Amino acid sequence: MRDTDLLIVGRHGPGGIGQYISEQRRHLAGKLRVGAHKIGAFSTEGVVAFVHSVLVICWNALTYTVRSPPDIVHVHSSHRFSFYRAGYYVLFSKYVWDRPVVLHIHGSSFDVFVSTDSALVRWYQSLVFDAADEIVVLSQYWKDTLGEHTDREKLTVIPNAVDAGDYTPAFDGDVPHVVAVSNQIPRKGVVELATAIEALADRGLDFRVTIAGKGPLSNHAEELAATYDNVEYLGYVSEEDKQRLLGSGSIFVLPAYAEGLPIAMLEAMAAGNAIVSTTVGAIPEVINEDNGLLVAPRDADELTDALAELIADPERVAAMGEANREAALERFAWSTIAEELLATYEGHLDVAERPHP
Repeated sequence: MRDTDLLIVGRHGPGGIGQYISEQRRHLAGKLRVGAHKIGAFSTEGVVAFVHSVLVICWNALTYTVRSPPDIVHVHSSHRFSFYRAGYYVLFSKYVWDRPVVLHIHGSSFDVFVSTDSALVRWYQSLVFDAADEIVVLSQYWKDTLGEHTDREKLTVIPNAVDAGDYTPAFDGDVPHVVAVSNQIPRKGVVELATAIEALADRGLDFRVTIAGKGPLSNHAEELAATYDNVEYLGYVSEEDKQRLLGSGSIFVLPAYAEGLPIAMLEAMAAGNAIVSTTVGAIPEVINEDNGLLVAPRDADELTDALAELIADPERVAAMGEANREAALERFAWSTIAEELLATYEGHLDVAERPHP
């Protein structure tokens, strides 16, 4: 496949999709020729920023029309406006370039988006789904969800991936270290986590907490750090600092309201953490009693009890961390996922190898 031209289309930069694209390009390099096209994203940080983002999005769409068609196109999409933008690239690649298209669905709330009551949005979704030659989803849950809205034969499960070699478990087995790394936004369960940490402090348990990430709800982490000596808030952290932080952790907590298959959770698994998260998206297909605990979203009391249960049982936490590290090295390794992506592309090479117009 070294002579195959793959074009990856999606949002670059910060965020799950941007991180996935960066790693995808890195791990496919040398196995085929990989190009990339940015689609841009809307900004809501003021009128000027919004107008600028719209112009960038339009410019990216325009410049796409003058690119040389590749052999195969891989379009990454989340829900709502991400899907509206990505759909253009799917349709153009299929019906103008006549190239096979792989549509890759991410997004914590795509299940809600695909169940919309809007006839217009449903029509557009169907148009894009029909144009895609293959639709990659993150888990069986997402396959079942999208299978109600498009041809199941098009759906392929390929989970998110992590490069476990970037993470070195370094927890020393002393005081349990609870780590949370996420955007400080409501969907990540920031308020429930703050409530749970306060409740744990009242129980007199011996543990420490480190929270990383920024957002409109950062004040909750700031207040916790100011109130409790065993709580540290780091704000935004670099990739290297995040890797070190996760390596020092023993319990990773993500009490999200909605998720696809969170890369941050896979990174924590690679770093040897036990997981405490919620029963949303693909998470229950990855986390069970052998490697973590799951609670209902928005339930701070249940979250408190789950954290307390693991904090009180370090041997169990260590066993969970070992199981998660092994899963990250095998099931969710980029080496494994890269081969699955290559097999997906190869399945469409008979179409991709048509003579270019």
